[in-house]
Amino acid sequence: MIKVAVNGYGTIGKRVADAVSAQPDMEIIGVSKTRPSAEAFIAQKRGYPLYITDIAKKKAFEEIDILIAGSVEEMIQKADIVVDATPGGVGINNKVLYEKYSKKAIWEGGEGHKVAEFSFNASCNYTEAIGRQYARVVSCNTTGLCRIINLIDSVIGVKKVRATMIRRGSDPGDVKRGPIDAIVLNPVTIPSHHGSDVQSILPHINIVTSAMIVPTTLMHMHFLNMELKNFATKEQVIELIKTHSRLGLIEKSSGITSTSQLKEYTSDILRPRGDLWENGIFEDSISILDGTDLYLFQAIHQEADVVVETIDCIRAMMGDVKSAVESIAITNKAVGLTTIH
Repeated sequence: MIKVAVNGYGTIGKRVADAVSAQPDMEIIGVSKTRPSAEAFIAQKRGYPLYITDIAKKKAFEEIDILIAGSVEEMIQKADIVVDATPGGVGINNKVLYEKYSKKAIWEGGEGHKVAEFSFNASCNYTEAIGRQYARVVSCNTTGLCRIINLIDSVIGVKKVRATMIRRGSDPGDVKRGPIDAIVLNPVTIPSHHGSDVQSILPHINIVTSAMIVPTTLMHMHFLNMELKNFATKEQVIELIKTHSRLGLIEKSSGITSTSQLKEYTSDILRPRGDLWENGIFEDSISILDGTDLYLFQAIHQEADVVVETIDCIRAMMGDVKSAVESIAITNKAVGLTTIH
């Protein structure tokens, strides 16, 4: 069993911990929090040993009946690999600790490519991650872009990509962020960083991206345009999407035309936390003009799509499973990911 520590038990960390626990070849040896919180209570209810950065705060946890297993440094020593799910800008400072104990480590997309000098997406570069000491799972938006772009490029060919990210203002539980009544260009300049992030995995792709933030918490929405190298039909693209287990096709007959309806659907089918691990591609939006100009809308659940990628990254870095197809199948089955089309 691969012994996994999750450093940072927040929006992504708690989902990664649950996904790890569901795998047949992995186990959680500990998770970490910086201060007492509802998530600390949940970790304890889940049976995850809880570790803290500052052991001097142990009493504050124990006063509200949250047991502390030890310090984060002690947790790291017990692990085979650490998933760093701390806030962006914090994780890079933890690298010295992982180096100290020669531990493999994965960072999430809040950190830049340089933290590990290798960015990961299971569908695109699984074999390149095999045996690596460090890796970074790219952000939710980049994960969604890489999945669909790589698939279309590998079969039809992609000449260039233009994409706009309509991004959620905050996660549902984050009450400190906005906007409340605004559409914010983020950034104002074009291109946004998402294109260069895609190129950290697919360096040959010609891509320009832009982004804005809107007052919602549920998901991101992408407007995606790909100029194809070869002629294709809408029907060919739809059938191709159906071959990819992490691309969900939202059919017209479902009546779903919004992120809120899609989130309601994932809750109704009893997905944990209503999570959408795959891209939600709206079938009716798929259009091809002049045979080579592909357009589509896709919904990206910012809390969820990187979770399954992180599990595959763990497996690749530990080196026991050499095939992306095999690892993805194991991960999907364990978490209960069956495609929504």
